[in-house]
Amino acid sequence: MDDVADTVIGWVVPAIVVFGVTALAVAVLVWGVRRARRSPAARKRAEAERLEAGAVLVRLDDAIAELELEVGLSGALYGGDAPASLRRARLTAQHTRDAGFDLYRTISLPAATPVEVRRGAARIREQADKAATAIRHARSDHVEWMGRHVTAGSQLAATRRRLDDLRASMGDPAPLLDQLAASFAEDEWRTASDAATNAVTEAAEAQVRLDAAAAAAEDPSRNALADIAAAERALRQAEADARAFEESYRLITQASQALSGEFEATRTAMRQAVLSRGSLPPDDADRLADEVRAIEADLNALERDAARRPTWTIDRIARLRDRLDLALGDARTAQQRLRGARTALPGTLAAARNAVAMAEAVATHTHGSADARSRLRSAQRELANARASADPVAALDAARRAMREAEDAKALADYDRLHGH
Repeated sequence: MDDVADTVIGWVVPAIVVFGVTALAVAVLVWGVRRARRSPAARKRAEAERLEAGAVLVRLDDAIAELELEVGLSGALYGGDAPASLRRARLTAQHTRDAGFDLYRTISLPAATPVEVRRGAARIREQADKAATAIRHARSDHVEWMGRHVTAGSQLAATRRRLDDLRASMGDPAPLLDQLAASFAEDEWRTASDAATNAVTEAAEAQVRLDAAAAAAEDPSRNALADIAAAERALRQAEADARAFEESYRLITQASQALSGEFEATRTAMRQAVLSRGSLPPDDADRLADEVRAIEADLNALERDAARRPTWTIDRIARLRDRLDLALGDARTAQQRLRGARTALPGTLAAARNAVAMAEAVATHTHGSADARSRLRSAQRELANARASADPVAALDAARRAMREAEDAKALADYDRLHGH
């Protein structure tokens, strides 16, 4: 019996040692590989690939914008005889760009590992390169189609009509700007003023280019297409700035009308928060009371200058409501959270709309980086989700995310503009 035991032990113990050492070696190897993949050097390589993928996305976005301009000039998509490759490439490129910016935003998050970043960046580059190739072929087909179906005269006439429509819809912005200046602080209406000034200037530039194109069209030795394209670019910029002016004016006046209701809703929410103290432990109840008093002091301070700075005040109130929600935590019932979200949503939506509008106004005049563009797209999507959601709690969360994304997008676009991007 002892001989059998000795034999078993003599066989098992070395096997255990061998397998144990092997398992330990494998574990150390796996740990080393994972550590190497997350090392500073790996992160640096991944960041370089992320930035390159962003540059590819920006080039694709610019190529789509150029294609849109050319198609808009020719009117190719309004009839039924446009090249099939044009429609197909346009839709595919737009889908690729949108999906690419979504993925770029994901791999830009701090939680993304170097492996995930590099894998995502490679996918972005691959898909964007395919879309860019399709756009180049489609533009070539489009040029051939234009040679058979479009004349400089028809393009010139269509662009003139759009310029006339813009001027008719925009009118003279001076009276509205005077109204804003008489009622509100300059930092409230400065964006509206800049947008109006830019729109008028760009419309004038479009007119100059159209006049030059008309002169070139009458001379067989000259080509009017370059001037028509320049007029189209100026006109599109003017249309964007006219929309920015109208939106800014609307947001200021609506915020002014909503002020009293927002103050009252916030004070009601604070009173309800005080009543919630009874369900909390003493220390938590005291902390909540301190925070409510601090919020009340900030709210009272806002009221002094609210009439002159309505959009800024609405934004600050939305942030105070966010602070109040954080202070309450789990102290409220589901019904109380729902009621609170319903009262906080209008002001937070208004603040999000204003934040997105400010970011869009900067982006209009900046050749933004992929980071700035992806943040702006994310903000626009979150704002759309907030508007569409039937659940007040979900809508409020989306509106708050839109505010944060829009603020980041504006900061990044400001940085790009400052550094000449």
